[in-house]
Amino acid sequence: MKAAVITFPGSNCDRDLADGFAAAGFEVARVWHKDTALPAGTDVVGIPGGFSFGDYLRCGAIAARSPIAAAVVAHAGRGGYVLGICNGFQVLTEMGLLPGALMRNAGLKFVCRTVGLSVATADSAYTAGWAKGAAIAVPIAHHDGNYTADAALVARLEAEDRVAFRYLDNPNGSAGDIAGVLSDNRRVLGMMPHPERCVSADQGGTDGSVLFRSLAGAFVAA
Repeated sequence: MKAAVITFPGSNCDRDLADGFAAAGFEVARVWHKDTALPAGTDVVGIPGGFSFGDYLRCGAIAARSPIAAAVVAHAGRGGYVLGICNGFQVLTEMGLLPGALMRNAGLKFVCRTVGLSVATADSAYTAGWAKGAAIAVPIAHHDGNYTADAALVARLEAEDRVAFRYLDNPNGSAGDIAGVLSDNRRVLGMMPHPERCVSADQGGTDGSVLFRSLAGAFVAA
């Protein structure tokens, strides 16, 4: 199992994400944004949190047009797995791999705390380790985490069972309390909360480790 973690100028969760994959048994390669190809045999690409390119223009917009972006889009197009967390979620929407947009938090303030989430579906490689409806605790840290989608898109995501996580107490105004969404083939996941920040007891919680172990289990089963 091979994971590739992308680093952009301003990324600050890339090491945490690499550690999360490694703890679940992945062989992890670190990829610089100016690279034009993913390492051979990459199974899953991780796009970390942070403030890529200083969040200039729009959060994730410049990163989505970096040299490595075409390889990530091509990987997803071949059915490869892609996990985008926080700023990574913003990058995935800017790449067109996930619908919707991440806007300024409704309260207009940076929010940094652990929040409760509900696992909205267990039908994905990322969430199969939980039962649908399970309540988990995962940290958030964002200024632009307000998932914005019109009523028709929210209804479609719900009808297609593509909402991965919901906030139990919405901290940012996200439509439908949505904290994470899946692509139509269920292999691309974008989420604002940080599972890589709760994979060991040393971090104050282990709920995030389930996501990485679940994804590893999907590859072992395959």
